[in-house]
Amino acid sequence: MTLTSDPAAPTSLPIGSDADLAWVRHQVRRLADELGFGLVQQTKLVTAASELARNTLIHGGGGQAEITPLADGPARGLRLAFADTGPGIHDIELAMTDGYTTGNGLGLGLSGARRLMDEFAIDTRPGEGTVVTVTAWVTGTGAPDARTVFG
Repeated sequence: MTLTSDPAAPTSLPIGSDADLAWVRHQVRRLADELGFGLVQQTKLVTAASELARNTLIHGGGGQAEITPLADGPARGLRLAFADTGPGIHDIELAMTDGYTTGNGLGLGLSGARRLMDEFAIDTRPGEGTVVTVTAWVTGTGAPDARTVFG
């Protein structure tokens, strides 16, 4: 279980345009740097955030990103949640398959984000929307056990 001792309040950002995607990436990079993530970890976080924010915009019709700094004892991390009220994901297993896409992309967004992060969860309901939540922990801070959850 991940406990937050609220090192900082969550930041909620709208996702409704390409400019919003750039702002999400910027905020993730800034917070990751402040929390002590190394350059490689920052790049992974920003890449995952970019993919998931783009999915929120393109496939979900827009939505929200919530960025939450975490603390669990000495461990520090960053949780990113991307929520939309779009059509939802009808087949999660298929959507998580490398190369599968319903658009013009490479089909690596969800599966790529899962590989880049320590924790990954999807909560989706066809016709009601999707929430994808990922968490990364600063290397060397005693991160809790990683989990993947499908809702």
